[in-house]
Amino acid sequence: MSAKGKGSRSGYRGSVKAAQDFSANQDAENLYNAMKGFGSDKETIIDLLTSKSNAQRQQICTSYKTLYGRDLIDDLKYELTGKFERLIIGLMRPPAVYDAKELRDAIKGLGTDEKALIEILASRNNKQIHELTAAYKEVYESDVEADVVGDTSGHFKKMLVVLLQGTREADDVVSEDLVDQDAKELYEAGELQWGTTESSFITILGNRSYCHLQLVFDEYQKIAGKEIEESLRGELSGDFEKLMLAVVRCARNTQEYFASRLYKAMKGMGTRDNTLIRIMISRSEIDMLDIREEFRMKYEKSLHSMIRSDTSGEYKRALLRLCGGDDE
Repeated sequence: MSAKGKGSRSGYRGSVKAAQDFSANQDAENLYNAMKGFGSDKETIIDLLTSKSNAQRQQICTSYKTLYGRDLIDDLKYELTGKFERLIIGLMRPPAVYDAKELRDAIKGLGTDEKALIEILASRNNKQIHELTAAYKEVYESDVEADVVGDTSGHFKKMLVVLLQGTREADDVVSEDLVDQDAKELYEAGELQWGTTESSFITILGNRSYCHLQLVFDEYQKIAGKEIEESLRGELSGDFEKLMLAVVRCARNTQEYFASRLYKAMKGMGTRDNTLIRIMISRSEIDMLDIREEFRMKYEKSLHSMIRSDTSGEYKRALLRLCGGDDE
């Protein structure tokens, strides 16, 4: 399986598409009317915003300001509350700004949300990382790398800094002679020696293309007689271990990684809504159809059915629209 959405699949793999016959002015007017007076028409807000692409939502924001001299996000914040508000406001931000905000929240709140840091930086491609970095600087007038460095430590920090460079080789870069060398280096850095040479893991897993890494993992398995994940669990610990495992899983199959994150966010007592919201928003125009497919295969139930049974109200309706269909 390729990491980039399985070669047999083609075309657009997002669940949210750009609307045909789109009028930003008309949508702005409909939203204004939905929020006018006492209470708001949540159904109209959901229908309108989940049926538009992010680029179209940005046009609606501009039209709203032009027509009414008001900020649409501010008005939505005033009208909505709780998880539903977080979801809708997230949809209204450009993807890079949304990622920047999620990263900022992960490092600037009370305590660090390492899981959010790991998920975002392990899964984004070079272009997304560069756009996130630029958006962070513009919105917060601060350097994301400096902020991450100030909030983390050790090998975990070093690997995050490598990922923040956005310099992973392009996926068509596979150096056959380097595959064997990388696999041997990882084996010698971990299994073969007393104490682990973390720098080898950081350099190889942080910079090689996903296609190259998949071949390295196959070769590693032959040399070590075990999967790379098993070695990482044995050799590393804490957040650094979790980060490296996330990178390996994204290299193997990014969509399966997200399917697993979504399942864990909803199973058991209490839903981890921030994770659920972040993935549903950030993947809705990239690979949600593939994530749904992986979810169905892995857990023998549809993502749609799990969202339906695990959430409620307008929040549930909006999430189901982003999910885009039921695979049962």
